[in-house]
Amino acid sequence: MAKKLYVKDKDIVVPGQVLAEGMSYIPSGKAVRNGEAITSTVVGKISNKGHVVKVVPLFEKYAPKRGDKIIGKVVSMNNYGWTLDIGVPVKCELDLREGSQSFIETGKMSQFFAVGDLVFVEIIGNRNGTFKVSAKDRLYRRLPSGHLINVDSGLIPRIIGKQGSMINTLKDESGCNVVIGQNGYVYVHCDDTKNIYKVQEAIKLIESDTTSSGLTEKVKKMLGGNKK
Repeated sequence: MAKKLYVKDKDIVVPGQVLAEGMSYIPSGKAVRNGEAITSTVVGKISNKGHVVKVVPLFEKYAPKRGDKIIGKVVSMNNYGWTLDIGVPVKCELDLREGSQSFIETGKMSQFFAVGDLVFVEIIGNRNGTFKVSAKDRLYRRLPSGHLINVDSGLIPRIIGKQGSMINTLKDESGCNVVIGQNGYVYVHCDDTKNIYKVQEAIKLIESDTTSSGLTEKVKKMLGGNKK
Protein backbone atom coordinates (compact mmCIF):
# COMPACT_ATOMS: atom_id res chain seq x y z
CA MET A 1 0.00 0.00 0.00
CA ALA A 2 1.35 3.40 -0.95
CA LYS A 3 1.86 5.86 1.85
CA LYS A 4 -0.73 8.61 2.04
CA LEU A 5 -1.59 11.30 4.59
CA TYR A 6 -5.26 12.28 4.71
CA VAL A 7 -5.17 15.01 7.35
CA LYS A 8 -3.29 18.23 7.91
CA ASP A 9 -2.12 19.94 11.09
CA LYS A 10 -4.95 21.24 13.34
CA ASP A 11 -7.67 19.23 11.54
CA ILE A 12 -10.48 17.97 13.80
CA VAL A 13 -10.98 14.21 13.60
CA VAL A 14 -13.47 11.68 14.98
CA PRO A 15 -13.14 8.11 16.30
CA GLY A 16 -12.42 5.58 13.56
CA GLN A 17 -11.37 8.17 11.01
CA VAL A 18 -8.45 7.07 8.83
CA LEU A 19 -5.65 9.59 9.19
CA ALA A 20 -2.88 8.02 7.13
CA GLU A 21 -1.91 4.84 5.32
CA GLY A 22 1.52 3.32 5.05
CA MET A 23 4.10 1.93 7.49
CA SER A 24 6.25 5.06 7.22
CA TYR A 25 3.74 7.00 9.34
CA ILE A 26 3.92 6.70 13.14
CA PRO A 27 0.80 7.02 15.35
CA SER A 28 1.02 9.13 18.51
CA GLY A 29 -1.30 10.42 21.22
CA LYS A 30 -4.79 9.02 20.63
CA ALA A 31 -3.96 7.70 17.15
CA VAL A 32 -3.51 3.94 16.70
CA ARG A 33 -2.36 1.62 13.94
CA ASN A 34 -4.78 -0.83 12.31
CA GLY A 35 -2.73 -2.79 9.81
CA GLU A 36 -1.27 -0.19 7.48
CA ALA A 37 -3.87 2.42 8.40
CA ILE A 38 -3.64 4.91 11.25
CA THR A 39 -6.97 5.88 12.84
CA SER A 40 -8.17 8.14 15.64
CA THR A 41 -9.69 6.74 18.84
CA VAL A 42 -11.22 10.05 20.02
CA VAL A 43 -12.59 13.39 18.90
CA GLY A 44 -9.39 15.38 18.69
CA LYS A 45 -7.08 17.74 16.85
CA ILE A 46 -4.23 16.69 14.57
CA SER A 47 -0.67 17.65 15.46
CA ASN A 48 1.63 16.49 12.65
CA LYS A 49 5.41 16.53 12.96
CA GLY A 50 7.20 14.91 10.05
CA HIS A 51 5.90 11.35 9.77
CA VAL A 52 4.41 11.36 13.28
CA VAL A 53 0.61 11.63 13.22
CA LYS A 54 -0.62 12.72 16.64
CA VAL A 55 -4.19 13.15 17.87
CA VAL A 56 -4.69 15.47 20.84
CA PRO A 57 -8.07 14.90 22.57
CA LEU A 58 -10.46 17.84 22.50
CA PHE A 59 -12.41 16.49 25.46
CA GLU A 60 -10.52 14.93 28.30
CA LYS A 61 -11.49 13.92 31.85
CA TYR A 62 -9.38 15.70 34.42
CA ALA A 63 -6.79 13.53 36.17
CA PRO A 64 -5.34 15.28 39.26
CA LYS A 65 -1.56 15.35 39.65
CA ARG A 66 1.04 16.98 41.84
CA GLY A 67 1.72 20.60 40.93
CA ASP A 68 -1.69 21.28 39.39
CA LYS A 69 -3.22 24.64 40.27
CA ILE A 70 -6.92 24.02 40.79
CA ILE A 71 -10.14 25.58 42.07
CA GLY A 72 -12.16 23.69 44.65
CA LYS A 73 -15.25 24.24 46.77
CA VAL A 74 -15.16 23.63 50.52
CA VAL A 75 -17.79 20.99 51.30
CA SER A 76 -16.90 20.16 54.92
CA MET A 77 -14.41 20.92 57.68
CA ASN A 78 -13.16 19.45 60.94
CA ASN A 79 -10.38 20.18 63.44
CA TYR A 80 -7.77 18.86 61.00
CA GLY A 81 -8.68 20.87 57.91
CA TRP A 82 -11.11 21.17 55.02
CA THR A 83 -12.50 18.77 52.40
CA LEU A 84 -12.85 20.11 48.85
CA ASP A 85 -14.95 19.21 45.83
CA ILE A 86 -12.68 19.59 42.78
CA GLY A 87 -15.13 18.36 40.16
CA VAL A 88 -13.96 14.74 39.89
CA PRO A 89 -14.83 11.73 42.11
CA VAL A 90 -11.67 11.79 44.26
CA LYS A 91 -11.12 12.83 47.85
CA CYS A 92 -9.29 16.13 48.23
CA GLU A 93 -8.17 17.62 51.53
CA LEU A 94 -6.63 20.91 52.61
CA ASP A 95 -4.88 20.17 55.91
CA LEU A 96 -4.88 22.81 58.63
CA ARG A 97 -1.12 23.35 58.42
CA GLU A 98 -1.38 23.96 54.65
CA GLY A 99 -4.16 26.56 54.92
CA SER A 100 -1.91 29.55 55.47
CA GLN A 101 1.62 30.70 56.17
CA SER A 102 0.23 31.84 59.52
CA PHE A 103 -0.76 29.60 62.42
CA ILE A 104 -4.48 28.74 62.26
CA GLU A 105 -6.35 28.07 65.49
CA THR A 106 -9.02 25.39 65.13
CA GLY A 107 -11.64 27.74 66.54
CA LYS A 108 -10.89 30.32 63.85
CA MET A 109 -10.76 28.06 60.80
CA SER A 110 -13.84 29.59 59.18
CA GLN A 111 -12.08 32.97 59.13
CA PHE A 112 -9.76 31.43 56.54
CA PHE A 113 -12.05 29.02 54.69
CA ALA A 114 -15.69 28.17 55.35
CA VAL A 115 -18.09 25.62 53.88
CA GLY A 116 -19.24 26.90 50.48
CA ASP A 117 -16.11 28.94 49.81
CA LEU A 118 -14.25 28.67 46.50
CA VAL A 119 -10.50 28.29 46.97
CA PHE A 120 -7.52 28.42 44.62
CA VAL A 121 -4.96 25.82 45.71
CA GLU A 122 -2.10 23.62 44.49
CA ILE A 123 -1.99 19.81 44.62
CA ILE A 124 1.05 18.82 46.68
CA GLY A 125 0.65 15.06 46.83
CA ASN A 126 -1.47 11.93 46.98
CA ARG A 127 -1.68 10.02 50.25
CA ASN A 128 -3.47 6.67 50.09
CA GLY A 129 -5.79 7.88 47.32
CA THR A 130 -6.53 11.24 48.95
CA PHE A 131 -5.19 14.27 47.12
CA LYS A 132 -3.57 16.84 49.40
CA VAL A 133 -3.58 20.52 48.49
CA SER A 134 -1.95 23.66 49.84
CA ALA A 135 -2.86 27.34 50.07
CA LYS A 136 0.36 28.41 51.78
CA ASP A 137 1.85 30.27 48.84
CA ARG A 138 0.62 33.86 48.48
CA LEU A 139 -0.70 32.98 45.01
CA TYR A 140 -3.36 30.72 46.54
CA ARG A 141 -6.37 32.05 48.41
CA ARG A 142 -10.07 32.12 49.10
CA LEU A 143 -11.90 33.51 46.08
CA PRO A 144 -14.57 36.18 46.69
CA SER A 145 -18.13 35.52 45.60
CA GLY A 146 -18.08 35.26 41.81
CA HIS A 147 -19.14 33.24 38.78
CA LEU A 148 -17.76 29.73 38.22
CA ILE A 149 -17.62 28.34 34.68
CA ASN A 150 -17.08 24.61 34.14
CA VAL A 151 -15.17 23.68 30.97
CA ASP A 152 -13.45 20.56 29.69
CA SER A 153 -10.03 20.40 31.37
CA GLY A 154 -8.44 19.55 28.01
CA LEU A 155 -9.34 23.05 26.80
CA ILE A 156 -7.63 24.89 29.67
CA PRO A 157 -4.36 25.38 27.69
CA ARG A 158 -6.39 27.15 24.98
CA ILE A 159 -8.01 29.46 27.53
CA ILE A 160 -4.57 30.30 28.94
CA GLY A 161 -3.01 30.71 25.48
CA LYS A 162 0.62 30.88 24.43
CA GLN A 163 2.63 32.56 27.18
CA GLY A 164 -0.66 33.55 28.83
CA SER A 165 -1.85 35.57 25.83
CA MET A 166 -5.50 34.48 25.98
CA ILE A 167 -6.01 34.73 29.74
CA ASN A 168 -4.38 38.17 29.71
CA THR A 169 -6.74 39.23 26.93
CA LEU A 170 -9.76 38.03 28.93
CA LYS A 171 -8.61 40.00 31.98
CA ASP A 172 -7.44 43.17 30.24
CA GLU A 173 -10.35 43.58 27.83
CA SER A 174 -13.12 42.75 30.33
CA GLY A 175 -11.69 44.33 33.46
CA CYS A 176 -12.63 41.15 35.34
CA ASN A 177 -10.57 39.02 37.69
CA VAL A 178 -10.22 35.64 35.95
CA VAL A 179 -8.63 32.64 37.68
CA ILE A 180 -7.99 29.39 35.80
CA GLY A 181 -8.09 26.00 37.50
CA GLN A 182 -6.43 23.12 35.67
CA ASN A 183 -9.35 20.94 36.79
CA GLY A 184 -11.63 22.76 34.34
CA TYR A 185 -13.01 25.49 36.61
CA VAL A 186 -12.77 29.12 35.49
CA TYR A 187 -13.58 31.73 38.13
CA VAL A 188 -14.74 35.19 37.05
CA HIS A 189 -15.32 38.16 39.35
CA CYS A 190 -16.33 41.61 38.16
CA ASP A 191 -18.41 44.49 39.49
CA ASP A 192 -20.25 44.70 36.17
CA THR A 193 -22.29 41.53 35.57
CA LYS A 194 -22.48 42.36 31.86
CA ASN A 195 -18.74 41.87 31.61
CA ILE A 196 -19.00 38.51 33.38
CA TYR A 197 -21.48 37.45 30.68
CA LYS A 198 -19.07 38.67 27.99
CA VAL A 199 -16.23 36.60 29.45
CA GLN A 200 -18.52 33.56 29.53
CA GLU A 201 -19.39 34.07 25.86
CA ALA A 202 -15.71 34.53 25.00
CA ILE A 203 -14.88 31.23 26.67
CA LYS A 204 -17.63 29.54 24.65
CA LEU A 205 -15.98 30.94 21.52
CA ILE A 206 -12.59 29.59 22.61
CA GLU A 207 -14.19 26.17 23.19
CA SER A 208 -15.92 26.05 19.80
CA ASP A 209 -13.32 27.72 17.57
CA THR A 210 -10.72 24.96 17.55
CA THR A 211 -9.18 25.35 14.10
CA SER A 212 -9.02 28.92 12.89
CA SER A 213 -6.16 31.30 13.49
CA GLY A 214 -6.44 34.76 15.02
CA LEU A 215 -8.58 33.56 17.93
CA THR A 216 -7.05 36.03 20.39
CA GLU A 217 -8.04 38.92 18.12
CA LYS A 218 -11.58 37.54 17.83
CA VAL A 219 -11.88 37.39 21.61
CA LYS A 220 -10.43 40.88 21.95
CA LYS A 221 -13.00 42.20 19.48
CA MET A 222 -15.82 40.43 21.34
CA LEU A 223 -14.77 41.99 24.65
CA GLY A 224 -13.78 45.37 23.21
CA GLY A 225 -15.26 48.43 24.88
CA ASN A 226 -15.96 46.67 28.17
CA LYS A 227 -13.13 48.28 30.09
CA LYS A 228 -14.01 51.26 32.17
